[in-house]
Amino acid sequence: MVDTTQSQPDAARPGASQTASEASETTRASEPLKHYVNKGPFDPNAAVTLTPEQEEYYLASQWVLMWMKFKRHKLAVISGVYLVLVYLSIAISEILAPYNFSHRHTDFLYAPPQEVYWFHEGSFVGPFVYDYEVTLNMEFLRSEYTEDRSEPRPLRFFCTTSDYAGSDYKFWGVWDANFRIVCPAQNSHFFYLGTDRLGRDIQSRIIQGARISLTVGLVGVIISFVLGMVIGGVAGYYGGWVDSIVQRVIEVIRSFPALPLWMALSAAMPVTWSPILVFMGITVILGLLDWPGLARAVRSKLLALREEDFAVAAQLMGAKPKRIIGRHLMPSFMSHLIASATLAIPSMILGETALSFLGLGLRPPITSWGVLLNEAQNFNAVALYPWLLYPAIPVIMVVLAFQFLGDGLRDAADPYK
Repeated sequence: MVDTTQSQPDAARPGASQTASEASETTRASEPLKHYVNKGPFDPNAAVTLTPEQEEYYLASQWVLMWMKFKRHKLAVISGVYLVLVYLSIAISEILAPYNFSHRHTDFLYAPPQEVYWFHEGSFVGPFVYDYEVTLNMEFLRSEYTEDRSEPRPLRFFCTTSDYAGSDYKFWGVWDANFRIVCPAQNSHFFYLGTDRLGRDIQSRIIQGARISLTVGLVGVIISFVLGMVIGGVAGYYGGWVDSIVQRVIEVIRSFPALPLWMALSAAMPVTWSPILVFMGITVILGLLDWPGLARAVRSKLLALREEDFAVAAQLMGAKPKRIIGRHLMPSFMSHLIASATLAIPSMILGETALSFLGLGLRPPITSWGVLLNEAQNFNAVALYPWLLYPAIPVIMVVLAFQFLGDGLRDAADPYK
């Protein structure tokens, strides 16, 4: 037999590999370590140096962080721009409307919307309309309208003329004026959204009604906002029996259905009141019945914040409760209150629209979107004249815009989330 143990190389032996490893470690240990030295000046803040973008973010205030987060909500930004434009337009409603909102075109009762054209017989004319020819249908006892295509009637822009019916108006009910952004041709007419049963231009009435409907929602929210902050702030800060009384009052108010309660209070207003008093009464009613939700939100926030160190420190330094609530506690969650108030405006607008639609809110000669929709109660009239429902379109658009804006503000109200 052949002894195979003697033929194995030394590297295959366990002892041989360990000996080689130890030798290499000894060699590396004897070599000097390499040093990497930065010859530049020493900067103790080099490890915490921020880029301009990081510095802008980490050093920003809470409101700046809210704005940075809100800008990323594109739908909320678009809705906010739309609402700003709508609210700015109510200041010049008379100028934007082509007619005086109360003027009656007795020859054009229930006139359908006119289509705006740009070309006449293949030639470019610009924006124009065709006059209506009115015939009386004796079978159905109603007027029928057909376009007279023999002559185009160009629209005029930025006009200061009184050469058509319904051109004059009183700006904000004070100054006589006749300036319009757009107006029909001389001795012509322009009913872009049609007319109602009295021949009044629906487009002009929608533009004029925006002033009332949007103002009711804004003023109503201001009333409920103030009441909610004051009552909720007192209940949340003092607690105890004060909080118990406030909570019982809120529970009683919220136990009533909103719409029947609005209807009852609106019906209780004297019929002899002027339109201005009716407007103020509806606004106060909507504001007085909407504060409990905001008051509960304020109360819950103050119950948690009143035990924080900054609130206790202010109390130990002798600050009065009014100052602690107004200067220290309220600003810490004001962003949430703004978001809540924004989401409450649509309910105010819908409340006024519902009451006016049912005939218990604003009444003519005041013009609001709810008053305009009151004429659409008759189903037969809507079936024959569907343009009477056009005032519902701005209501839907404004309510959706407020909802999207409120969602964006609510998300931005907590920028650290």
